[in-house]
Amino acid sequence: MTNVLSRRDIDFLLYEWLDIGSLTSRKRFAEHSRETFDAVLELSADIAHKYFATHNKKADANEPTMRPDGTIEMIDEVKAALDVYSSAGLIAGQFDESVGGMQLPTTVARAAMAWFQAANAGTAAYPFLTIASANLIAKFGTEQQIDHYLRPMLEGRYFGTMCLSEPQAGSSLADITTRAVPQEDGSYRLTGTKMWISGGDHELTENIVHLVLAKTPGGGPGVKGISLFIVPKFLPNADGAVGERNDVTLVGLNHKMGNRGTTNALLSFGDGTHIPGGQSGAAGFLVGEERQGLSYMFHMMNEARIGVGFLAIALGYVGYLKSLEYAKRRPQGRPLGARDPSLPPVPIIEHADIRRMLLAQKSYVEGALALGLYCSRLVDEHDSAEDVNASTEATLLLDVLTPIAKSWPSQWCLEANNLAIQVHGGYGYTRDYDVEQHYRDNRLNPIHEGTHGIQGLDLLGRKVTMHGGAGLNLLGSKITRTIERGRLIGADPARCAAELDVVWNRIVAVTAALWSIGDTTTTLANSSVYLEAVGHTVIAWMWLEQLIAVDGKDGDFYDGKRQAARYFYRHELPKVAPQLDLLASLDRTTLDMKPTWF
Repeated sequence: MTNVLSRRDIDFLLYEWLDIGSLTSRKRFAEHSRETFDAVLELSADIAHKYFATHNKKADANEPTMRPDGTIEMIDEVKAALDVYSSAGLIAGQFDESVGGMQLPTTVARAAMAWFQAANAGTAAYPFLTIASANLIAKFGTEQQIDHYLRPMLEGRYFGTMCLSEPQAGSSLADITTRAVPQEDGSYRLTGTKMWISGGDHELTENIVHLVLAKTPGGGPGVKGISLFIVPKFLPNADGAVGERNDVTLVGLNHKMGNRGTTNALLSFGDGTHIPGGQSGAAGFLVGEERQGLSYMFHMMNEARIGVGFLAIALGYVGYLKSLEYAKRRPQGRPLGARDPSLPPVPIIEHADIRRMLLAQKSYVEGALALGLYCSRLVDEHDSAEDVNASTEATLLLDVLTPIAKSWPSQWCLEANNLAIQVHGGYGYTRDYDVEQHYRDNRLNPIHEGTHGIQGLDLLGRKVTMHGGAGLNLLGSKITRTIERGRLIGADPARCAAELDVVWNRIVAVTAALWSIGDTTTTLANSSVYLEAVGHTVIAWMWLEQLIAVDGKDGDFYDGKRQAARYFYRHELPKVAPQLDLLASLDRTTLDMKPTWF
């Protein structure tokens, strides 16, 4: 079986570049060592290959279905794999010891999760969503909520979801209509419908913890009236044991192009199918304060956005590795210029265009993985730095990078999957090979947790302007330091540093020009182009960082890094210039297009 990720690349990024081992000198991670980090990575790779990858195609071909009694039918291997995952304690990896966690660095935990996402995106979605939900409860929940919900989630007895979207509202959360009415006992009763809920119903665990956005009376219109509630599928008894069924009903399942192993549900809250305690409405429990729900949910959403970026990376990476293996063993054709037709066919990796497609994939997935782990390292910096300024700086930089860390891999690691199919030729378009499924699974990632359009608006409309542009300035200072280090080395690092310097200075100038015109509509009209341009530049920065890290080191692995960096700077970074030209022109082509002209 092909490896789903490169352990060598992960070790390089964690230890030779990001120096994750140094985190063990900090109080939060003092009980750990490289040995414990490696043990988690080895365990994750082993479980991913033995229990997740082995049913990936079967789960895709046999997606969950809804029985007449409203329960879910799915293949047995999903639960078997998740039971092994939960028994290994991996859900609790990055959580505090005080709630039963291992207090692992987020960087290590995310690298470990990537093995499962690469092996089987559908099955991995259940613990992925549970970890994000649990993080929110750990941060904002009461002690009782931590005992009744968080601890069982970390044990793998409960799984979690996030319930934001509604059929009529989609991503426009200001338009949600789900209502929550306070009760005398301090609970709330919720009524409404939620759509596109991944992991929304199943029988994989004892309970499902839904985190639901709803509006309370008197909150007014828009997002300011939104509160956040824990709405369990089953209500816990006083002793914490699972009790009666809550009024949360599975209405139907959505049938997806890919990622089919994960249930994706339409849920009804408070439709009277189940009436707990004889009262109408689904019983819910307020998280934090009323009308602060969206700010709390953004904690989970931002984590999920980076996690979606990792999912895109993992799927792009496994597709790359499988196309690489195929190219090495598939004989076809002869070298250009060969005159003797009796010569045997050569492996297709000998052909320049195949190497081009493989090198493009390598530059996308390894550049994106570097960004994802860099962002995770910023989370660890925030959580463990004893210097308040360092912690604040890490948070600010992470805020700026989050829309890029979500969207760039979702676009370009999907392109890696496209190229993996192309490397396979006609075989890649069949279900006999895995790469067509990886493409279908990855196609969701540019959509969920905020589309490219939403991420572009977030980056240009909020992140680069917040705190008077402090976030953009901080990112620029980090890039400039890397440029200075590259220049000192000379050769390729110096050349790439000079090219990156030109592009970054242009981005700063174009950003200022976009906001100087006093017309927000025109400024944001091409924000998706801005997102892509800045994203490509940030990945170029990641490649310069890697190029510096391999300086003076010999061997095929390091030479491969150098060549991938060269490819990105010669083939990819030049794409940014015409995008910046378009942005600088304040183009209104899309704005001026009238709906009647289509």
